[in-house]
Amino acid sequence: MLKKDRYQKILSWFEANRPMPETELHFDSVFHLLIAVILSAQCTDRRVNMVVPPLFDRFKEPADLASASFDEVLPFIRSISYPNSKAAHLVAMARKLVDDFGGEVPSDIDQLMSLPGVGRKTANVIASIVYDKPVIAVDTHVFRVSHRLGLSDGKTVDAVEKDLESHIPESLRPKAHHWLILHGRYTCTARNPKCASCELSSWCREYERNNRKI
Repeated sequence: MLKKDRYQKILSWFEANRPMPETELHFDSVFHLLIAVILSAQCTDRRVNMVVPPLFDRFKEPADLASASFDEVLPFIRSISYPNSKAAHLVAMARKLVDDFGGEVPSDIDQLMSLPGVGRKTANVIASIVYDKPVIAVDTHVFRVSHRLGLSDGKTVDAVEKDLESHIPESLRPKAHHWLILHGRYTCTARNPKCASCELSSWCREYERNNRKI
């Protein structure tokens, strides 16, 4: 199957069957979403959602977090992966938001990436969810699913991102980000993927290869 046909079939299925995908992270403001996404690096959304309510209640605005110390923040996120570095990043991020952006989370990718603790994936998540930017954040789920389905052979996150954005229309990119993440989280899992029940198997390159060997 040609790559363009694979993209067309898979995107059409998602549009028909998953029309309104959303992030599973809990948040009540752009600032709190930024905190949640930073905390979610190498950590499950479920764990982050368990931790953030008291954190959000204590630090409602960037100024609240900017005036806090590392020792004040750490107890809130101690059960999150890499709590020490993330606590330091959160405080530094809030201070830069206040000092350089008037306490407002910017929409520009480069400006987002200037914030401590914010890499390209996090910046793309914020830009996509909040500002409806035509970008796709590539995390471990998106990277794995893209390779298995045959949407990309990119060896790096950046290469996969370019492949996806070159084949997916701008209007679908914010949704496609969630489609691929959720498919990787619940169906195309790292271990024991649910190929037998996967409704994308007809167009999946990995499934085709495995069945050819039988």
